[in-house]
Amino acid sequence: MATIEPLSDPDAIAAVWDLEPLVDGKGIAGVTLLLEDATARTAAFAGSYAGHLAELDSGGLTAAMTELGVITDLAQRAELYAELLFQGDSEPPEHGALVQRVREALAAIETQLLFFELEWTAIDGAKAEALLSGASEDLDFAAYHLRTVRKRKPYLLSEPEERILAERRITGEQAWARLFEERDSAMEVELDGEPVPWSVAYNQIDDASSEKRLAAVVAMTEAMEPEVRTRTYIYNTLLYDKAVEDRLRGYPTWLSQRNLENQVDDSAVQALVSAVRSRYDIPQRWFTTKARLLRVPRLPVQDQYCPVFADESTIPYAEARALALAAYTDFSPEVGKIVQGFFEGGWIDAAVRPNKSGGAFCAAASPHVHPYMMLNHGGRRTDLMTLAHELGHGLHDVLAAPQGAFHWQAPLTVAETASTFGESLVLDRLLTQVSTDRERLELLVDAVQRSIATIFRQISFNQFEERTHNRRRSEGELSSDVLDAIYVEISDEMNGDTIEPHPGFERFWSTVPHLFLWPGYVYAYAFGQLFSLSIYAKYKEIGAAFVPNYLQLLAAGGSRPPQELGKLVGIDLSDPGFWASGLELVDDQLKAVEELVGAIADLRNPARIDPAGA
Repeated sequence: MATIEPLSDPDAIAAVWDLEPLVDGKGIAGVTLLLEDATARTAAFAGSYAGHLAELDSGGLTAAMTELGVITDLAQRAELYAELLFQGDSEPPEHGALVQRVREALAAIETQLLFFELEWTAIDGAKAEALLSGASEDLDFAAYHLRTVRKRKPYLLSEPEERILAERRITGEQAWARLFEERDSAMEVELDGEPVPWSVAYNQIDDASSEKRLAAVVAMTEAMEPEVRTRTYIYNTLLYDKAVEDRLRGYPTWLSQRNLENQVDDSAVQALVSAVRSRYDIPQRWFTTKARLLRVPRLPVQDQYCPVFADESTIPYAEARALALAAYTDFSPEVGKIVQGFFEGGWIDAAVRPNKSGGAFCAAASPHVHPYMMLNHGGRRTDLMTLAHELGHGLHDVLAAPQGAFHWQAPLTVAETASTFGESLVLDRLLTQVSTDRERLELLVDAVQRSIATIFRQISFNQFEERTHNRRRSEGELSSDVLDAIYVEISDEMNGDTIEPHPGFERFWSTVPHLFLWPGYVYAYAFGQLFSLSIYAKYKEIGAAFVPNYLQLLAAGGSRPPQELGKLVGIDLSDPGFWASGLELVDDQLKAVEELVGAIADLRNPARIDPAGA
């Protein structure tokens, strides 16, 4: 598929987010006003409740949580405005300065509010439960959150210690993460003699031409080389920073804090990881099949996640928008109206441009302000599926907004549900439009590749984290060569002998933002993908009657634990066979591809030849 060059798609260029709703239309000055309001309210809140939380009755607790929700809303709106401004253009120094100013202000607010969690968890369990269970429905907006907070009690320190950690975080973990982000967004790659943003070279790994894919990998490895020493130091520092905090708090493993936030047990996560690793035969079969499709004896590493079939057409942003909207609307007119709002209200920033962060995300700060979506639309089919994915996140946020400040955002373990479901909707719509086995194969190949990347690759990244976090704790600072070797080790475990390596590719660990910014996050992608695939299978089985249950799941947000959310759609996450059954769905997709490959006599390799001459 040909790629739309950066800044050449007028509809993508026109899709620029309007950040003003976050700050009541007052721009950067609005950030200051939000922070001032949040700071003043925090001081008053602390003055009223610090040292007195145990004296509150249910009505007093309701009033306290209402005010705490307001403070949270103000602070998060200021934070998201600053972060989105920086993500959209990291070059102006004032954008980075604003991010830093906001982070420092939020650290001060967090420090003043530390007493609340400490005093709430210190209340006797029976008394706390009596407060929650005996309260009126007015406290429903925070009751589940308050019960969840109490689970953190064993890992909390004294208030002075918590204050020190909160104060130092701004010059510790957050400072190093910002340094990584700044260097990452500013990095340029030389392609065809011209410097281009990293995201442009990264997109070229998906180009129809194998030669261009290789050129992108070579250029990216060259661009990384001067950065590796710095990134190695940043990563080691973040590893050690987390190790210190985990030790002080008494978390049993490097991942326990993330699991607690995700509301799942360590053992449940280990069951997921073990189930996926036990089916590494699936990616290995896929890479073998892909090599056959590309007519190579062994798949080059630069072709590992590239498209298999060339396509001389493009999917401009306007067309991708229409396809995604139609798929969501066909599923549910109510859902279609919500999705339409993303395109009409300045909720999306779509174009590729210099100094804009790469990748894509959907972020929200408040149940009272719509979510924001960042894309880097390059005209590929993968960009269409990215749009469908991020719209799912946005839909989830909008439907759950009535849950309020404490319950509207789902835990990471189910946060990928709507996004993956949205991809499935678009895939099914595309499948209804094809007329040949060849076209069907193209779409199914894309689906298999997404499952490989979302499930198996993310668990492979989880294993990189598992080994680097543990080895940093037992061996001290890890060299670039050691980190490279671990990356090769976990890659070889997943790939077997199906991939032909390329010099320098072992250092691509240093370009994975999640490893630096959100330790432990990646397994949630696999969790969400398998969870969502199972839900989608039920939708295909039941049909339109399933829609209300699914929308109820999304509307519940984070008001219930993942196991209860699963029950809303007839899924039992406590079933030991659940992960195996989800992986069988991926296996079924791959079998369909293998059967089509065997049935189609003419499997010429248009990914490696000029489409015009095919």
